Amino acid sequence: MMRKLNLYRKIVLGIIITLVSLNPVISQITSGQRLDKIIAIVGDEIIMESDLNSALMILTYQNPRLNPKDPTLRKQVLENLINTKLMIAKAIQDSIKVSDEEINQYLDYWISEEIRRYGSEKRLEDVYGISITRLKLEYRDEVQKRLLAQKLQQQKFANVTITPKEVEEFFEKYRDSIPEIPDQVELYHIVKEVEAVTNSKAEIFDLAKRVRDSIIAGGDFADFAKRYSADPGTKNDGGNLGWFERGKLYPEYEKVAFNLQIGEISLPVETPFGFHIIQTLDKKKEAVLTRHILFQVGLSNDDIERTKKFLSDLAERVKAGENFEDLAKKYSDDKETKGFGGFLGKINVSDITSADIVNLPVGEITPPMLYKTEGAKTSYHIVYKKQFIPKHIPKLPDDYKQIEKIALFFKQEKLFQEWIKNLKQEIYWVIKE
Repeated sequence: MMRKLNLYRKIVLGIIITLVSLNPVISQITSGQRLDKIIAIVGDEIIMESDLNSALMILTYQNPRLNPKDPTLRKQVLENLINTKLMIAKAIQDSIKVSDEEINQYLDYWISEEIRRYGSEKRLEDVYGISITRLKLEYRDEVQKRLLAQKLQQQKFANVTITPKEVEEFFEKYRDSIPEIPDQVELYHIVKEVEAVTNSKAEIFDLAKRVRDSIIAGGDFADFAKRYSADPGTKNDGGNLGWFERGKLYPEYEKVAFNLQIGEISLPVETPFGFHIIQTLDKKKEAVLTRHILFQVGLSNDDIERTKKFLSDLAERVKAGENFEDLAKKYSDDKETKGFGGFLGKINVSDITSADIVNLPVGEITPPMLYKTEGAKTSYHIVYKKQFIPKHIPKLPDDYKQIEKIALFFKQEKLFQEWIKNLKQEIYWVIKE
């Protein structure tokens, strides 16, 4: 019985570590006006009480059965925050780098997940109290640190493997502790990225330049921002971004903003968001006050409809007798699944959020659906439900892949804890509370 409890505890702790340490941004929403305080120091980094409370809030939001006031849970989450700071310090020591592109991709992915969680961009902005544009800028440094820790962790443990013998030994030792495998479906998909034919960069740049010329000729900046800006958080406020300290804005934007004279309006400036017309309203040595009009390089409805039609035509070909997996190997843009005929795996029904997939009969294909993953272009996919697998007690060899995943996680977690123990001997840390 003790062996069973120990395995369960390690798996739960591992889930907590993953949820909190890989969450790119810890929300700064806290209740009440109580003064904040430092509760831990790790190298040159500090952990505030608000950091801990926010991490607990996120964790209990994701799992309402957890009690944020539970001292054991609080201790575990603080330990995880310390571990993350240790990894950040080690990553900096080892000169690990994170590119601007990686940061932008992670921010885009996180924002899309937060929009899905809260229901709309407007609701997300209301919850955080700032625009999405400012949200990305405010948390850019934090995301960079989190990615450094994640990249270091990947370098250390991504190549950890497990042999069939180890899987069998793990299963024999813990077979009574491995939870029942719930209802699952076996899914395949074909992904197509939306390629822009119209609405090109050159066209958007020309539009931005014409708007800039109109403002220079006497047009009202705020009026043009309301009409043209693609930044919903600032357009109705005349494009006003507010004050930003040096280092908080995209380098391309910041360089131009600091070089402009007060009141001067820039030519279109490209950043990962699109093209900006920037006006510097005021500046100090280490801060700048600007407003902007954002012109996004986007996709037209024709581009999207063309992609969806291509996928619909593939679905019709399957209905006419062609093999879905063969078509996935030939046409899918998803490099990870293409070589396996679009195989997504055996997915727990309870983990599927799309009603279209949940309600899809076995042997049928969904209509084209939006498909966006971390770092991916805007894409659509069709999903094929090959079979339904009722819940059951795991056994070998039928459930080898599921058991292998648990065994590998268990092995990685053991190695991770040993590594963290060594880092705690190498890097200064202290708990203050």
